[in-house]
Amino acid sequence: MENEQRVSDSREIYSNQQGVHANLERIVLKHLNTEFKKPPAEHTVNAFNELAETIAAKPMPIIMDSCCGTGFSSRMIAEQHPHAWVLGLDRSSKRLGKEDQQPLPNNCLMAQVDCIDFWKLAVNAGWQLEKHYLLYPNPYPKSVQLKTRWHGHPAFVDILRLGGTLEVRSNWKIYIEEFSQALTIAGETTAGCEEFEPQDITSSGNNMPAKGYLTLFERKYHQSGQSLYRCLSSLSLRNAR
Repeated sequence: MENEQRVSDSREIYSNQQGVHANLERIVLKHLNTEFKKPPAEHTVNAFNELAETIAAKPMPIIMDSCCGTGFSSRMIAEQHPHAWVLGLDRSSKRLGKEDQQPLPNNCLMAQVDCIDFWKLAVNAGWQLEKHYLLYPNPYPKSVQLKTRWHGHPAFVDILRLGGTLEVRSNWKIYIEEFSQALTIAGETTAGCEEFEPQDITSSGNNMPAKGYLTLFERKYHQSGQSLYRCLSSLSLRNAR
């Protein structure tokens, strides 16, 4: 996810898809009406149980930073939300291992997991989130890759079930337009695709603005002149399990 590329190396996303995918509604409806039965990986089950035990010992609202890369964003989010547990989740131990700055905030927990499995385990445990961040996920920009984008994946249903305020950011406008439309198809209210201008939180001291750089990718894209987009939604679909 995160990397150390120079700003000059940042390239805009190229795709053979020029608008919202024609099959989006069909795929979203299919996932909404079928059960996703992928068995969870053992390492994710173990990590979930360990985090659940820590959270149970000190109950606080839960914020997920899914696919967090190095955890740069998780640290920022935890500092902005000291009242909540912030879970930085990524499947790559190498990326997570690059987070070698100051000690993590006491309310920030990092874990190497498969997010797809972790979301399902959280749903089955009855978790409800305060917030959920999906920051610059792999856009899978080829038209044939719709089903690998989060809004076209069966795990989209578990994202909905976890509830909370969902924030998705990307430098590919189509990704955010599709995510917003997928939420609408699922009966959720969304602010739509919003273009926004973040500020550099590293130069703002302790008074960090709400729209600061939350990831190294975001900083790189913005400083290279790319437009950034986000979708906000207060999910109404509650976890009934």
